[in-house]
Amino acid sequence: MLASLYPLSRRTCPRLLHIRPLSSPFVPPSFLLRPSASRFYASAQATTEDLSSSRKSLDNKSGGMYALAVFITMVGLSYASVPLYRIFCAAVPGFSGTPGTADSSRLEPDRLVPATNFGRRIRITFASNISDALQWTFKPELREIRVLPGETALTFYKAKNKSDEDIVGIATYNVTPQKAAKYFNKIQCFCFEEQKLRAGEEVDMPVFFYIDPDFMNDPYMKDVNTVTLSYTFFNAKYAKNLAHQS
Repeated sequence: MLASLYPLSRRTCPRLLHIRPLSSPFVPPSFLLRPSASRFYASAQATTEDLSSSRKSLDNKSGGMYALAVFITMVGLSYASVPLYRIFCAAVPGFSGTPGTADSSRLEPDRLVPATNFGRRIRITFASNISDALQWTFKPELREIRVLPGETALTFYKAKNKSDEDIVGIATYNVTPQKAAKYFNKIQCFCFEEQKLRAGEEVDMPVFFYIDPDFMNDPYMKDVNTVTLSYTFFNAKYAKNLAHQS
């Protein structure tokens, strides 16, 4: 029986295995192209771009609000720092150029003797600044004086209210160079105390001070020939309001 089938197989297999070449390129059915998938991809891409744009816009707004908040905080602190600065400097004399305040009832007489053997006088210069919110003029009567360690000195600042209403001001101060601040002792001054000037009033504000004799024994003071005392006046009303808000 195998012999009888074999000739048939030889006759039929070549026909079955004969493949005619295609006369035209193969075109897949339309359902394989999935046009809806391409539309879905384009829609998803557009949605992603919209989300990215919205996120960038939100980030820009958040950044702007943050910058505005920082600006408002810094302005508030610039005024609120007056009473806070007063409290801190009272506890830490000499910090950031703040001179010490000597208690006149506890002054040691032997520390207020001019050191004539020091060999040089220290040049003390005076500077002044005014806040934009304060309608005053404020300046030192003397630009500089020269003193010996242990020698007391008295000078004045002149302040005038230029407005047509009463104004209360308050002053902060500092000494440069900072390393010399701990030796600059004020016996009397107007700093950190409210100063009320009536409309058009002009007053002289005293500063009574001395350089501590220990200045001579500090090796870091050998290159210090000039010390500057600087005051800045603020409007006390604005300083108080912003301090309470903070």
